[in-house]
Amino acid sequence: MKIAIGCDHGGFRLKNAIKEYLAGKNIEVEDFGTNNAQSVNYPEYAIKVSKSVISKECDLGILCCGTGIGMSIAANKFKGIRAAVVGDTFSAKATREHNNTNILCLGERVTGEGLALDIVDTWINAEFQGGRHSERLALVEKIEQGEF
Repeated sequence: MKIAIGCDHGGFRLKNAIKEYLAGKNIEVEDFGTNNAQSVNYPEYAIKVSKSVISKECDLGILCCGTGIGMSIAANKFKGIRAAVVGDTFSAKATREHNNTNILCLGERVTGEGLALDIVDTWINAEFQGGRHSERLALVEKIEQGEF
């Protein structure tokens, strides 16, 4: 598994903690920046991570900012991206199992590091259940294609 990761200045420390955690689990990570805590524009990093997931260069993506909200808004503008802001392990599991999310968005300013790492672990290990959830995602794809 290869995970794309990116952040803005508000998620810089959390991104680095997640990278270290994933490396300890022998999970390959491609870091799309930012590489310091100086103010940057979050959409630039959401674009890079989203494109790597769409192209299948990376299997999944993780985006960190102050709240996770800005990153999720930007990432979800891409057709085929299903990004979710998650603040608990139940939602992390559900968003993979039911929504087949391919980008996890976390907020450094609202989620402690320990919980964030538990969320990442839960999200990575959960699997899409298919079935009725596939039907629902097909409707979402129709929305993306402008059919409604």
